[in-house]
Parts: sequence; C-alpha cells; structure tokens
Amino acid sequence: MWRRKSRSLESKVVELEKSLKSSMDKCCAERQGRIRAQQALRKGLAHPQANNLELSAYPMAPIGIIQSCYSTRNGTPRQPLLVPLARACLIFDPSRVPPASREGLKEYSHCWIIYVFHLNTNLENLWKQPSKSRFKAKVRVPRLKGGRMGVFATRSPHRPCPIGLTVAKVEAVQDNMVLLSGVDLVDGTPVLDIKPNLPYCDSIEGARVPKWVSEDNLLAVASVSFSEDFPYTLAECWVKTEKKSLYASPDEFQSLIKQVLSWDIRSLAQRNRPHDYRVETENGIALGNTSDSNSYQDEKASTHITDQASPIEEIIYHLSLEGLDVSYRIDCNGNVLVEKVTISSDVPDNHRKRCNYSEWSDKLRFHKGL
Repeated sequence: MWRRKSRSLESKVVELEKSLKSSMDKCCAERQGRIRAQQALRKGLAHPQANNLELSAYPMAPIGIIQSCYSTRNGTPRQPLLVPLARACLIFDPSRVPPASREGLKEYSHCWIIYVFHLNTNLENLWKQPSKSRFKAKVRVPRLKGGRMGVFATRSPHRPCPIGLTVAKVEAVQDNMVLLSGVDLVDGTPVLDIKPNLPYCDSIEGARVPKWVSEDNLLAVASVSFSEDFPYTLAECWVKTEKKSLYASPDEFQSLIKQVLSWDIRSLAQRNRPHDYRVETENGIALGNTSDSNSYQDEKASTHITDQASPIEEIIYHLSLEGLDVSYRIDCNGNVLVEKVTISSDVPDNHRKRCNYSEWSDKLRFHKGL
C-alpha cells in the first residue's frame, strides 16, 4: 500500500515539476519579448525614419524651477561655487515630484543639477531639421579673449542640446524645495534632474585640462570698493525688497555684490574694445554691437552699459541682483568702484511666491536640527 502511495506522490512531483518548468519557460519568453520590444524602441528612437523625425525626441519636462539671486544672465558666474554667497531655491513641481523622492538628499553636502539654458537667443533652431539649424561647431571663449574653440571643449550654453550641468551646495531640504548656495543659475531656470555629488568618483585625481583652462585668475579683478553714497542707496532700496530677499541684511547683500564683481563679468566686446564701442539704444539702455557668434550675442545682449564716453573709467556698467540694479565702473587696471543701487525697471515684478531669507533661515535651522 505504501508503494502505491509512493508512486502517486512521485507522479504528482513529476507533474508539478513539469508545470513549474512550463511557467518558467513562459516567463522567460515574456521577458525576452519585452527585451526585444525595448531594443526595437531604442533603435527606432536612435535611428528615426526620414519621414518621422519626431521619434528622435525623448519626452522630458522640468521637475522644478530655480528662484535665484541672479535676475539676468549678466553677472551670473560662468562656473559654479565661484560666488559662495550666491543663493537659490529649487522649487519642485508637486505634480511630478512626490515628497518621498527627496528623502536622503539632505545628507549630502552638494548635488549636481541638470538644467536647460532657457535664455539662449537661438532656441528656435531646436525645432528645425539638423541641416537647417545652423549649429555652430566653434564658440568664442572668454578665457581666450574671444578666440574660438570647439563647443564640446567648452561649457558654452550654445550646444546641439542646450542642457547645462552644475554643482551647488545643499543648504537645506524641506517641503517642496531645496535651498542651494554657490549657484551659477539665473532666476527661472528649468531643472530636469538633480543627483547627489559623490566625492569618491566625481573627483578625478590627476585629471588633465588645457593650459588656457588651468590659468585661474584670467578674469579676476584687482579690487572691489564702494562709493560713500552706496550704503545710503542700498538702505533706501532695502526697505522695499527686504521681504523678498534671500539675504538677512544690506551688509550681507553688499558682500554678495563684492563676490560677484570680484570676477570681470563684462562681455568680450566691452573688455576688448572699450574705447570705440558702438552704441545701439534700446529703451534708453545702451547695448553692444552685434556679432556672428550666438554666444557673443547673448553675452552682450545681457550686459547693460550707459554713459558712453572716454576714457574707460567713465563707462558705467550694470548688474542686476534680486531685481536691484547695481551701477559700477572698472578702470583699465581692473579696479572696480560700485557707485549706487536702484530698483531695476528692466526686471518684471514676479508675483509668484518666492522663498525669502526668513524662510531660508527657518529651513536651515530645521535642516541642522537647531
């Protein structure tokens, strides 16, 4: 009797093994089918048919927007962490970014930010066919005094895909925002992604760069000083802007100005041809000449100058920070004199809710457990 039971159990085991093998074969076939479908999709995206160019685009949308102390491109540093006091808030889109996605980010000191160069003047070329986009293979480089270099050997914003990569210090993470410092991002920048900085692999020991990149102080100015009237003009403006500012006091804001102007933020044309600069007036603001280089055009179009006169010391330049217009001069020896600050009329009043210093300090205390 026990032999019959044994044979029955053996028969059931064989049936179960066959059923298990059949299920595993089916799962394997389905997995292989998914892999083949994904490979075909990637191939189609990478090699679109001539009559179906839209398949060459990958669907991406910003996950958030930057609220920065830099109102315009002019004055925004060309590289990150050059101005430690430069602050910004990354405001996430709650419909795309759930709160759980930010868990753990505050444990990192720095993060990488992938964003769009949304203020490029040639963005319309992105919607043209490659043969008609007139993509420029070489761009002017400030460190080379206007000399040209292949775009992929530079960090120019004018690229086949206008995507930027930067790093910033993570000051705090709370609610739907990340508080950042050391930024080189203009206000309103769309952000595509952020990733934590990993020193063990992001810092490359022995990395090689060209000589023109390794010369650090090519764009540093000799000194930055302030006129006697500057503190009074700043105090008058601070009464109106304090509630919207990322800074605690006029003194801290003045320190920001000094850090920004410690680098020569003028356009290539203003540095190379200050005496014979031709002027085109737009809304009472003097602008530079046009150029055949898109990056050259953008740089000059975002840099305002007034009172065109010789010598160079008489030229007044303008820097816009948090909607305030800062007027300054720079002499031929690289000494900067900051004259005054006024409420800027060129930066439109932004009615969206902005992070201010009170929120910044509250979140920073919460972040540090104070």
